[in-house]
Amino acid sequence: MLDFPRWKVIAISLLVGFGVLMSLPSLLFGESHKYWPSFLPDVTINLGLDLQGGSHILLEADPADVAVTRLETMEESVRAVMRRADPRIDIGDISRRDGAVSFMVRDSTQVDAAREELVTLTTGAGLTGQRDWDIEVFDDTRFVVTPTDAGLESAVDNAMETATDVIRRRIDAMGTREPTIIRQGENRIVVQVPGLDDPEALKALLGQTAKLEFKLVDFEADPNAVAAGRPPVGSQIFPYPDNPSGLPNIAVKRLGGITGDRLTDASQGFEPDTNAAVVNITFDAEGGARFARLTQNNVGRPFAIILDGEVLSAPNINEPILGGSAQISGSFTVETANQLAIALRSGALPVELKIVEERTVGPDLGADSIRKGMIAAIIATVAVLTFMVATYGRFGVYSNIALALNLFIIVGVMAMFNATLTLPGIAGFVLTVGSAVDANVLINERIREERRRGRRIHQALEVGYKEASRAIFDANITNVIAGLLLFMFGSGPVKGFAVVLMIGIASSVFTAVVFTRMLVALWVRKNRPQELVI
Repeated sequence: MLDFPRWKVIAISLLVGFGVLMSLPSLLFGESHKYWPSFLPDVTINLGLDLQGGSHILLEADPADVAVTRLETMEESVRAVMRRADPRIDIGDISRRDGAVSFMVRDSTQVDAAREELVTLTTGAGLTGQRDWDIEVFDDTRFVVTPTDAGLESAVDNAMETATDVIRRRIDAMGTREPTIIRQGENRIVVQVPGLDDPEALKALLGQTAKLEFKLVDFEADPNAVAAGRPPVGSQIFPYPDNPSGLPNIAVKRLGGITGDRLTDASQGFEPDTNAAVVNITFDAEGGARFARLTQNNVGRPFAIILDGEVLSAPNINEPILGGSAQISGSFTVETANQLAIALRSGALPVELKIVEERTVGPDLGADSIRKGMIAAIIATVAVLTFMVATYGRFGVYSNIALALNLFIIVGVMAMFNATLTLPGIAGFVLTVGSAVDANVLINERIREERRRGRRIHQALEVGYKEASRAIFDANITNVIAGLLLFMFGSGPVKGFAVVLMIGIASSVFTAVVFTRMLVALWVRKNRPQELVI
């Protein structure tokens, strides 16, 4: 019991002092925080959505969009592999009717070669043992490539994972701290951004697919047919709101364009002549080479810049663009150009996401939550402190000191891990106040029991701490297991509660068992009491 050498006392004191030091920046709110010394660590707890306000948005994707995109990609891939085959495989027009890609091989002797090429375009669908596409041959020369259910499920899952990463990059580019971005179900994503001042900008950014395409304009198309929405063979129609000719639509070549997945950078800038806001983009090596070939082979012809299915502009190619850079112009403001640049930098969403739920939490509500939470914590703390002193005297004082340090350590550890404090986290604090002294109650009651059995003071203290510690560790291990399960399977607020709970359990065991034992040992060794009042 009295085996507390100087090094152990110093080590425990430094550990407790470090925890307290880490907590102070978080506790010095407002103006006081600016006086914090610069040479000391400055880590603080982040406040969650329910404490400082912000935006909660639920996004949903339509799996049908993924299916359509897969069909378009498969059509392009079929054309490419047949064209690159050696010898080249001559095929007829490709159809995408009835949710499948079908085409005919003109030379029946190339059917086997065509099948071999198509097999390279299919992969396994996760761990299902199935392929993502079925390949069938009808009438000896007609191929039908049909997506499987397992392949579609795998594609939707991959698209949602990619969309989650893209959303995270977009929000990080806005400079917002500690967003919560998690998947909900198969095709939904929950986004919570604390402290956001402009939720409309967030909605505009998240709702933008940012699918960028460069396609040649079909200038031979009949304007009347285009205006009526009837595209020529081999072309497609897109809306063009700012068309100088006044027509609402424009026809572009369906094949041979460039997509924006080859971008390496995008930034907001200004047109030198007009000072209008534009977006400057830069391609990678392959994208730059393809863009150079497109402009070299089509000098004097217009090409359309298409964003999310809408034409921004359709300038003429006056000369080849060989530097791997280009400029997107349109009816931009500085804010909208910057938002587009962020969306393009972070990558295009693989599927369109629609906002199906939106909630805004005001900072006043968060302030009220903090105030009421602090009132609850203060009442609980005062009640526990009073009870411990009234019941256990000096040992109650030691327990109260451990309790106070425990709260400081919890805040310090959360700040070190850059954790986010939510309203359930405050509930975890209040719960910790009660459970933190539970270990000291067990220890003190066990010491009382040993004294009633006639043991001497030193023996009673030694046995009391030793025997009570077993029950304390066993009980808290079960609490930690519960906290881990809450953290693993819970969402935002539940995870916040679990984090505070687990940190509180670890720190309360340390302060209740180790720190109070050190205080008791130092007091006994110094005063050599003849009677123990507890």
